[in-house]
Amino acid sequence: MTELPDLFPGYAARTFQTEGAEIFARVGGSGPPLLLLHGYPETHVMWHRIAPALAKRFTLVLPDLRGYGASSAPPDDDGHRAYSKRTMAADMMAVMTALGHQRFAVIGHDRGGRVAYRLALDHGAAVERLVVLDIVTTYDIWHNFTHRLAMRMFHWPLLAQPAPVPEDLIAADAVRWLEDRFRRGTMARSLDAIDAGALAHYRAFFTAPGRIAATCADYRAGAGIDLADDEADRAAGRKIACPTRAVWGETGNPSHMEDPLGLWRAWCDRVDGGTVPCGHFMAEEAPEATLDMVLPFLSGS
Repeated sequence: MTELPDLFPGYAARTFQTEGAEIFARVGGSGPPLLLLHGYPETHVMWHRIAPALAKRFTLVLPDLRGYGASSAPPDDDGHRAYSKRTMAADMMAVMTALGHQRFAVIGHDRGGRVAYRLALDHGAAVERLVVLDIVTTYDIWHNFTHRLAMRMFHWPLLAQPAPVPEDLIAADAVRWLEDRFRRGTMARSLDAIDAGALAHYRAFFTAPGRIAATCADYRAGAGIDLADDEADRAAGRKIACPTRAVWGETGNPSHMEDPLGLWRAWCDRVDGGTVPCGHFMAEEAPEATLDMVLPFLSGS
């Protein structure tokens, strides 16, 4: 990735060994620690438009999830626990602990949002504040998978199919699949909202050996072990204790569900939120509006 544009000048590049994976992260800024977790089919680069403003107030930790970006892509297992959000959350705890951060805030988008809320459920003593961008829980997706939602999020059941069906389909034209994810997700249904330098990073990651299989394993976990973990928490009445803000795009995925904030209230002791005028890729499509929703909350107001 040395030939790719550096979208985080001055940030340190770090590598952390966790149980079963090697996690790459950028670290920069100053102030209280803030962990930012990217989605699919992205890497930590997705934060490049909002990181400068956040770095003025927070020490930013921007990892690539296992299987994504410059982090390692460990082999999957039969139960897909290797790519479960519980395992990914444990990766993030290992990274933050290695950096000396015992308490921190978290922002997660898309798949990273699922890791973020799992962090808050499994490691509640560590998470001070939680922001989830353009998601509802995995439980609520699968238990409310209507025709309308299925047409929009068809990749969920597709990527969760047994190997090698989705891998072979995507590998036939991986860049086209990647770019189509952005076109379908943005409000304008265009690549124009995605910075050319960021898109170069995404293309390089997605076409690297093993990455398509790793990201399919992520979705297989979502359809199996992640759903089971959520169902167990729901049955046990476990809730997210820290203050939580749920934000979604006006044409993003939660906008196609009834009362997204009401769904989050069933999972959180304290939650508020609302919409931003954009599609799914909020931090890239509407960075200023996203910051307006995030910064006051992270600052405690």
